[in-house]
Amino acid sequence: MTTEIVRVPLGDRAYDIQIGENILGKAGEFLSPLLKRKRVVVVTDENVFAAQGASLKAGLAGIETDFIILKPGEATKSFDEFQKLTGRLLDLGVERDDIVIAFGGGVIGDLTGFACAVLRRGCRFAQIPTTLLAQVDSAVGGKTAINAPQGKNLIGAFHQPSIVIADTASLNTLSPRELRAGYAEVVKYGLIDDEPFFAWLEKQGTALLAGDASARIRAVKKSCEAKAAIVGADEQERGKRALLNLGHTFGHAFEAAFGYSEKLLHGEGVALGMVLAFEYSARLGMCNPDDAERVKSHLGACDLPVDVHDLPEVPPASTLVEFMKQDKKVEHGALTLILADAIGGSRIVKDANIDDVSAFLKEKTGR
Repeated sequence: MTTEIVRVPLGDRAYDIQIGENILGKAGEFLSPLLKRKRVVVVTDENVFAAQGASLKAGLAGIETDFIILKPGEATKSFDEFQKLTGRLLDLGVERDDIVIAFGGGVIGDLTGFACAVLRRGCRFAQIPTTLLAQVDSAVGGKTAINAPQGKNLIGAFHQPSIVIADTASLNTLSPRELRAGYAEVVKYGLIDDEPFFAWLEKQGTALLAGDASARIRAVKKSCEAKAAIVGADEQERGKRALLNLGHTFGHAFEAAFGYSEKLLHGEGVALGMVLAFEYSARLGMCNPDDAERVKSHLGACDLPVDVHDLPEVPPASTLVEFMKQDKKVEHGALTLILADAIGGSRIVKDANIDDVSAFLKEKTGR
């Protein structure tokens, strides 16, 4: 069980991302040097616990372990569930130097990380992501949050984990839909600043989705390397880190319009959002329409939504724009978008013309 290691360079808060297949059984080995006492609390959800709980228990043999098992789904990233979780952690006597393990996808990682960011004014946590989306994106970089009625991830904090353990064998337990949704975040790294990686995904993406172990490890490592470099340079998203939100401003608006429900998974929203970002860039004359079509073609070939009419229903443009106005990147009431000059050439565009964005979305939605 050899592992690939990616270092997130944050000085005295730097940490490793351990990547490999069937490495869950080594969780205790990875964690033990970090523990002040041989005790952890694991926060997970019912689905992950049923599928992989026994493997993690075996990997943590010799370490006192308590499990907190939550309901799966985006609705768990709420203030109500956050309040319940912090209460449970306090009842279990979690101390500032203890490590709480977030064992699951992005919902569990975001919620647990935020709870740890504020519990006793900050306690340590570890990420053991079990979805592709979490392994390549949400588990890395220290963004933690819960959702608000006004929008996604609007209540949160930057709080870095002590370690990330990404077992690519965990991906075998995902539904094809969940795997595809996570793949959208992998594609994002190629679109931001690495056209050769996107070209590799065009050739190997279907193998990755079909279960090719080496392709999965390479994609996870490459994505983590890209994110680690950006986070190391701009931890709190004052500049370049905002590029990681390519497609997210559009995508989050669709997620909010669907009430963060199973109708639209986060990665599905991101896929559609990236297509729209490229199409809007082409509309502005920033990128070649052929690039936008290439993005749409690849994501569509992976059975991800690439047109608003691929959705269960089409929200009106006015609704989408109102949610976009709540985006975290809004400054002085002006909309910031991540747009593209080319595949592998994205950039931050501030003061985006909201009326033009609205007209663009109205053309796309017909509403």
